[in-house]
Amino acid sequence: MIRLFFVFCGFIFAVVGGISILAYLNLLTAGYEFSMYVHFILRSVEFYVFIVGILMIIGALVFPTKRKAKQKK
Repeated sequence: MIRLFFVFCGFIFAVVGGISILAYLNLLTAGYEFSMYVHFILRSVEFYVFIVGILMIIGALVFPTKRKAKQKK
């Protein structure tokens, strides 16, 4: 159940960060160069929210649970 919670929270963080990163693409139409855009994105909080969300999803899906299988005698 806790893994599902981390997947949902990670998904929400990744969506919020990803939408913000895509919204900042409008800076390119305002005359910014791509290198300036990348520099701006790397310094914004939304980029780190996106990365944390992706890591939460991967962590919840990769790491095993601590439940032990019941052994039948």
